[in-house]
Amino acid sequence: MKTFFVLAAILIASGCASHGPVLYPNQHFKTVGEDQAHRDIADCDRLAAEYVKSEAGKTVAKNTAVGAAAGTVIGGAAGAVTGHLGRGAAVGAAAGAAAGLVRGVSKTSEPSPIHKRFVEKCLRDRGYEPLGWE
Repeated sequence: MKTFFVLAAILIASGCASHGPVLYPNQHFKTVGEDQAHRDIADCDRLAAEYVKSEAGKTVAKNTAVGAAAGTVIGGAAGAVTGHLGRGAAVGAAAGAAAGLVRGVSKTSEPSPIHKRFVEKCLRDRGYEPLGWE
């Protein structure tokens, strides 16, 4: 069980990898340089976070609850077969909640489509040509 929680922590941390726009190296990009481009990306991202409403917290909570419920049912069924219904349900609930949490965090680690469009428009308004996201 301890190994499972360590694995869950690793998955959560890896799900938090940063995503960002990829810029075409047009004349504006070449003129201002990579450092200024990174500052402009950060500024546009901050503006998007300020103006675009996020459902990230609700998504994580929902996935955690759904995972816990499913884990309880599966763990209870396994526990009933082995003669340890309560223990199986408890272990299943913990495992399901952890899996739901990982799923919720990984889904919210990438910006929403609206957030991405906001950042891309902001960058285009500043003279950049965003190509997509990595």
